[in-house]
Parts: sequence; C-alpha cells; structure tokens
Amino acid sequence: MAALLWVLVCACGYLQAEAKRISKKEALDAAVAKVQPAYPAVAKQLNIEGDVELEATINEEGTVDRVNIVRGNPVLTKPSVEALKKWKFKPFTDAGKVVQAVAPFQFTFRKNM
Repeated sequence: MAALLWVLVCACGYLQAEAKRISKKEALDAAVAKVQPAYPAVAKQLNIEGDVELEATINEEGTVDRVNIVRGNPVLTKPSVEALKKWKFKPFTDAGKVVQAVAPFQFTFRKNM
C-alpha cells in the first residue's frame, strides 16, 4: 500500500512539473476561440456583480482540461468555468516541446456592461 501511495505522489509531482505556467497575456494571445460567460439572470436580479478569478490547465492540443476557481461569487463562477472550458488555444511550447500550460483568467460581471 505504501508503495502505491509513493507512486501516486511521484506521478502527481511529475505531471505538475510538466505544466508550464504562463501569464494571462500569453494565454489571451494564444487564444483562438473565446466564449464569454453568460450573466446569470438571478445575479442581475440580486444585483450581484464582481470579478471571477480562475486558473485553467490547457492540454497539449490547446483545449482546457481543468479549471480551478481562485475567487468569486458562486453565482458567477459556474458560468465562468463553463465558458472557459469552451476556449481553444494554440499549443504552448517549452524548449521546442509541446506542453501543458497553466494560466490565470479573470471575468468581470457588471450590470451596466
């Protein structure tokens, strides 16, 4: 059992080491398809506004594998995550090799936008 746990810990560390951290600007520059989140009707009715900060893992093919919520009102985070999962990117490289990338994103919700 301990050996299996050790293998899983090592594998997780290896996978995390493979992802290249990129800036928001680098991610936006590489985006080839963007979907804006829908402003939920309930958020508008309740005057819920604000920013949603997310972190996305983009795979070697340029699609979003995972989205982690960093900060934001739960009413606004769900449509933000759903929209970001539909984005497409040019593949990212590191030393000439196509790699996974991790990038920050932010969506802003304002009633008068």
